[in-house]
Amino acid sequence: MFIRRFWIAVTLSALLAVADSPRRAADPATPEWQLTYSPISHLLDNNDNFSRDDRFLVVDTRDTLGGGIGNGTTIMKISTTTGLENTIYAPYPIVVNGPTGSAPGLGAASYNPAADEVVFIHGPLVADVPTLGWYGATNRRGGVVVADGNGELKGFLDYRDVTSAVTTPGAHRGGTHRHEFSLSSTRIGFTYDDMLMTNYGRTIGMLVPHERAPKGVTHWAVLLLNMAPTNAAEPGQVDRAADDSWVGAKALMRGFIGHVKEADGTYKNSLFVIDIPENVDVTTAVAGTTTTYPKPPQGVRMRRLTNVESAGIVRGSLDGTRIAYYATAPDNTRQVFVIPSNGSDQSTDPTLRPVQASSLPTGASGGVRWHPSGNSIAYLSDNGVAATCVKPGPLFGKTVWLTSHGAGIPAADALVWSHNGKLLAFNRRVPTWNASGQVVKDAGNNDFRQVFLVWFPDENDNGIVDSVE
Repeated sequence: MFIRRFWIAVTLSALLAVADSPRRAADPATPEWQLTYSPISHLLDNNDNFSRDDRFLVVDTRDTLGGGIGNGTTIMKISTTTGLENTIYAPYPIVVNGPTGSAPGLGAASYNPAADEVVFIHGPLVADVPTLGWYGATNRRGGVVVADGNGELKGFLDYRDVTSAVTTPGAHRGGTHRHEFSLSSTRIGFTYDDMLMTNYGRTIGMLVPHERAPKGVTHWAVLLLNMAPTNAAEPGQVDRAADDSWVGAKALMRGFIGHVKEADGTYKNSLFVIDIPENVDVTTAVAGTTTTYPKPPQGVRMRRLTNVESAGIVRGSLDGTRIAYYATAPDNTRQVFVIPSNGSDQSTDPTLRPVQASSLPTGASGGVRWHPSGNSIAYLSDNGVAATCVKPGPLFGKTVWLTSHGAGIPAADALVWSHNGKLLAFNRRVPTWNASGQVVKDAGNNDFRQVFLVWFPDENDNGIVDSVE
């Protein structure tokens, strides 16, 4: 399907839906409220969606016209007070659900915490498809747009070079994804899939602003660990790295889940950290060739923190001292655990070993996030959102439900915490009506994902739910 100006009609119906929609829950016993109502998918997608002043959320609209990021056509921002939706980027022409592919493909949007701009996955423009090919996991970059509504692409962060025998220094040869700014915006983490050497699995990397960034982009791209080919690792080597995020505001560590080979030949998913010196010289990285895989810059170091099955997306506290991740508790439920960022589950020092933080009977399904103070975490469980105190001391592990939860409630998904710690946003799939009053579905015949909000009940601003204290 080749489309040029479809969005006018969709936007009009969206505004009609918004105009007639309540913005706050009337029942104080149900503190969450639905923010969006328009017949559009509003994916938060486990990104950093709040603007630097917490006045807006950024979402992508994949699944509205076609499934997946390749059929994502628009990046939007939403007022957290009024629910008003504004398009900040919608390239045209676009191809969705094409017989051989889609383009450009947009998704996984995050705000820059230091500027009024948004980064997101951006595949090849339709005009570039004959040269670059259709959207794919190995064919995408980080696009940047100013969030003032002018609609113009500011540019790309990273340069992609899949034609040179020796990859251009500072470029990559595949696709970047889940672009995550550090708090200062000086570093941007990403996950990566290589196009030239497909016998290597997903890994992680970093973008930094650089005056010698290649061919018109703003950032120098490097991968952060020495990877082994899939199913060909030596003991202690990792052949897949993902579910990553920054640990600490200075972005000197990146936590991730690595698929590591054990001494007995089996593989395990464990929590790792990459230490990245503040003065790392990214130009010492090796960009690779058509027959050799890229290597990280000099000075980075990988550390293994857990030797049990672990899962993410892992999340680090802003002060950089702790990391939250998922593992199996003694009762065989999946729970959130917290470990010092310099710790290990093999340490003889009990203060450096992981501690189980959550203990809900239904376990933790995902979405773990830190309060800016580091005193609480929030996460998804039993179709709702819970918060647990993780401040060391007698309140550690105390848990409160922030939203409705239980069987029959649309599952909460893609949790994100505001910069000031006062508000959490998440998605639920709920029935949605168009301007004619008809129930409508997304491209997969599912209820549309809408955005919900809930206050964090913390009147004394210490990062702990009032009722816990």
